[in-house]
Amino acid sequence: MAEMKGDMGGAACTVATIEAASKLGLDINTIGIVALTENMPSGTAVKPGDVLTAMNGKTVEVDNTDAEGRLILADAILYAHSFNPDIVINIATLTGAIRVALGSGASGTFTNSNRLWSLMNEAGYNTGDRVWRMPLFKQYTKDMDCSLTADLRNTQKTVGSAGSCTAAAFLKEFVSVCDWAHLDIAGVMSSNGELSYLSKGMTGRPTRTIIQTLENLSK
Repeated sequence: MAEMKGDMGGAACTVATIEAASKLGLDINTIGIVALTENMPSGTAVKPGDVLTAMNGKTVEVDNTDAEGRLILADAILYAHSFNPDIVINIATLTGAIRVALGSGASGTFTNSNRLWSLMNEAGYNTGDRVWRMPLFKQYTKDMDCSLTADLRNTQKTVGSAGSCTAAAFLKEFVSVCDWAHLDIAGVMSSNGELSYLSKGMTGRPTRTIIQTLENLSK
């Protein structure tokens, strides 16, 4: 944890996107939500075996406290739905597994919408900051539906297998009727594409692609 200074890369991209959309005067209603928390030990810290209840009533068993990012992302996604959005895009340095899959070549993108994927893919090629679509198969959801005490578990049943896909499947359980995309940016956030969050020169990726997507939508 001591080295994970850049693990707030998704939050930074969100803030940068909102600022850019404002300065560019994009004709689109855009709301940025930044879920902030500190993963600190204390008498009230989340611990393995705890069962949490999300805003939509689904229960989550905490199996691994290192998979805390998806818990606050679920909160943010559910809160975003209170604004009746047409599109929800979440950005996070969620899994080291996406770096294994894609390296620093592209942001791993999971989405329930072919239309949104097409817009983001086009934007990525225009900006040079590419995205790559990853699968959201039902088997990944089943791998998260493995708790004996809750609706979901925050880590997959099959250890070491498809970590990015199962994390995305977990988030999908908190999405209702809207176009949604989850960008796992753990491989692109630093200048060397490594998991050392102390790397010199954080990239800010994929802020340019998100802004281009918003601009295309505004037109």
